[in-house]
Amino acid sequence: MDHKQVAADVVKAVGKDNMIAAAHCATRLRLVLKDESKVDQKALDANDGVKGTFSTNGQFQIIIGPGDVNNVYDYLIKETGLKEVSTDDLKQIAAKNQKFNPVMAFIKLLSDIFVPIIPALVAGGLLMALNNVFTSKFGSESIIQMYPALKGISSMISVMSAAPYTFLPILVGVSAAKRFGANQYLGAFVGMMMTITATNPDAIKGIAYWNLFGLHVSYAAYTSQVIPALAAVWLLSVFEKWFHKHLPSAVDFTFTPLLSVLLTGFLTFIIVGPVMRELSNWLTDGIVWVYNTLGFVGTGIFGAVYSPIVLTGLHQSFPAIETQLVLAFANGKGSGDFIFVVASMANVAQGAATTAVYFLTKDSKMKGLSSSSAVSALLGITEPAIFGVNLKLRFPFFCALVGSCVASTLAGLFHVIAASMGSAGFIGFISIYPKSIPFYLICELISFAIAFIITYLYGKSHMQLVDGDVVAGADDNAATVAAAEETTTTAPSAGADVVTIASPVSGQVEDLSQVNDEVFSQKMMGDGAAVVPSDGTIYAPADGTLSVAYATKHAYGITADNGAEILIHAGIDTVNLEGQHMESFVEQGQTVKKGDKLGTIDLEAVKAAGYDTTVMVILTNTANYQTVSRDADGEVTHGDDLFTAAK
Repeated sequence: MDHKQVAADVVKAVGKDNMIAAAHCATRLRLVLKDESKVDQKALDANDGVKGTFSTNGQFQIIIGPGDVNNVYDYLIKETGLKEVSTDDLKQIAAKNQKFNPVMAFIKLLSDIFVPIIPALVAGGLLMALNNVFTSKFGSESIIQMYPALKGISSMISVMSAAPYTFLPILVGVSAAKRFGANQYLGAFVGMMMTITATNPDAIKGIAYWNLFGLHVSYAAYTSQVIPALAAVWLLSVFEKWFHKHLPSAVDFTFTPLLSVLLTGFLTFIIVGPVMRELSNWLTDGIVWVYNTLGFVGTGIFGAVYSPIVLTGLHQSFPAIETQLVLAFANGKGSGDFIFVVASMANVAQGAATTAVYFLTKDSKMKGLSSSSAVSALLGITEPAIFGVNLKLRFPFFCALVGSCVASTLAGLFHVIAASMGSAGFIGFISIYPKSIPFYLICELISFAIAFIITYLYGKSHMQLVDGDVVAGADDNAATVAAAEETTTTAPSAGADVVTIASPVSGQVEDLSQVNDEVFSQKMMGDGAAVVPSDGTIYAPADGTLSVAYATKHAYGITADNGAEILIHAGIDTVNLEGQHMESFVEQGQTVKKGDKLGTIDLEAVKAAGYDTTVMVILTNTANYQTVSRDADGEVTHGDDLFTAAK
């Protein structure tokens, strides 16, 4: 990489006079700009030295890569004359320069908490849908009435499907604690408290409350509740951080958990729980009222705007609402989950438009991107199709909105609703209330047909839009967008055909998609895995040479002897700590063996400072490999195989 040229290109694309401040972390340039709309995004997308860009919290971030970003930053500072600042200073500058949007901040909060637990909710939802198939009457009798031998299977599936929803406060407790910077196990503890009250001996005897100095406190169980659990865990995080800060270290380990849980428990059962449960009921009842009042007109409007909502990220807040709709329907209240139905129509429409592009274009790269993105969208994941194809060509995105609007209107007219959560695409029929399945499938086909036909006909009459300059610009950015879903294949470099990377830390393995940083979760830097560490010691995952060892001690780059280029990134935004609570035992250029100690991170201190301690292990030359597959799930010990890449 020509670092000087990349820096010059970035300055030209961003605008020298448009830059307020600049810093960098292990992988990306972080810029505070006067006006982000003045950025020449097409130029950045076309630059081979830029792996992707995104904007968050007032910072325009440009992904360069480990090692290279340092040199590009140095040339950028020389060319612009900007003063070098730390990432923490930049964060403060960005905060002053940014108008706080409480709505977007709340949406992001919900997204950070709910995205990691969606797999559990979807699994439970699909099991619930499968049980509906057994128990619902398609004629005069249900399947288990016709075949009594299946009753036991149905009953077992029913128990399994209820687990994630009954104990939802525990799932929320774990995820919310991570987001709020509290101990995740204490978050689970709070969730357990909120679901276990029904088993209290006094409750079993029929006594409905505790008598606390004359104050009657209800035993009400908070099973299946979301908002009360969120509020309780936030309260826990406030207490825990305060006690960590003020208690002497000799008693902190013992008394911080005790006092945090005790105070949280009392306040939750006395005040927070009842108030938040009532708020949750109002929210659910209000949404149901809107659906019942507007009917098919409302679903049609929602279908027309759902994909634009996806562009803003607001859709990430919907699972919290859908969960309440599904649970209300299961208890014989409400009208079911209509949001899932509309999302399915929108996703299929975007997939259909992308499919039309596949048949329209003669460009091999666009064909490859559109085919894979279309399949992904039809199965419920639309980001590659929307960002990689439809928005780049513009007209397919808007053609898809027409199909989504018409299909969603018909779905509302036929009263198609979901009885559980699932994959919002063609296979989502299993989540639909059985009597509505035929209408659901009809609406899906209508959504696909309208979006495909309009896109194809318009594209045929405007072929320059499909195979002209617009596509060239789209292809330059395709790898960045598609990296969120699949691995790109290019000519392999020297090294082993199959490489296995070990875990550098002990802890709980996570998929990269669960990481609360879109550079890693969207795999902009490459594929790999994440580990929530249970121990703060970081070890070398392979034999090789340290290409990067940052002074901030939060990240290491290793060029392995087997050809793999590995980035180990300890924590999210921990560069802001500037080395506090971390220790490094190695230097750049040093040769290491698998299992050598690289450094340590004080997990509790970093958490207390408000940072996520998840360790990301990234294969930064993913493009040299055809497949990257994770070898570990659940608990892993440092040195265990984490993932394998094959050429």
